[in-house]
Amino acid sequence: MERIIFICCFILSSSFSARADADTTFHLTVERNIPGTYTNFYTDNLGNIFLVSKSNQIKKLDPNLDSFSVFNDVRRYGNIYSLDVTNPLKILVYYKDFTTILTLDRFLNIRNTIDLRKADILQAKAVAQSYDNNYWVFDELDNAIKKIDDNGNVLFKSSDFRVLFSEQYNPSYIIDANGLLYLYDEKNGWLVFDYYGTFKRRIDITNRKDVQIFNNQIVSHDSTCFYYYNTKTFSEIKMLPDINLSNAIKVQQALNRIFVLQKDGLSVYSIK
Repeated sequence: MERIIFICCFILSSSFSARADADTTFHLTVERNIPGTYTNFYTDNLGNIFLVSKSNQIKKLDPNLDSFSVFNDVRRYGNIYSLDVTNPLKILVYYKDFTTILTLDRFLNIRNTIDLRKADILQAKAVAQSYDNNYWVFDELDNAIKKIDDNGNVLFKSSDFRVLFSEQYNPSYIIDANGLLYLYDEKNGWLVFDYYGTFKRRIDITNRKDVQIFNNQIVSHDSTCFYYYNTKTFSEIKMLPDINLSNAIKVQQALNRIFVLQKDGLSVYSIK
């Protein structure tokens, strides 16, 4: 499946010049519209879709866009803040108001509950699954990356970001990919660390939305364009879709599809 994702990104990146100022239009064909008032959605590397409703229900659709399962335990922890679906067998659901992580199996049954307050983490908006089946959290009060296990124990803590950097970083994304840890702050850009907390480099890309990483490609967009940044060659491709992104709530790419969430539902496009 990773090979399919790589091929998709390779086709997009190799078909056009690698100059960031070389705008190229690519064509999208509507495959299906899924009506509903959803607040968020996520896609995994198997092609499944996870739709989050206003009532905090999670509906999982399979790659054929058919309903697969539903998570309805919506009253206990308030609003869902984020999901991490990078491991299709272990879905991470984060409730920021309660600083609590739920993990679900592939049928959306609850496997575990982790109260981050027991680890003295009282404020965090960026959480993610780690390569070794634990959890990365950026503690906003300590200004540090922490790794937490299933019992809420702190396995690792980085240096204070206020000591490392002159800018005030408050990342909204943590992505564990390619043997590295990527943190994204929309105002200040990317910070890249290894798994031992050693700072590797900055990537000065700001004001991008719905960031993703496929192999060596950072995929993002703004109100008009998609961007593909190669972390190996440090080059970026700017591509113009033939659809309007200005009213999109969220946009994601998965395999050969582009997903666009708007107020009246989710539109699924095939990449041509």
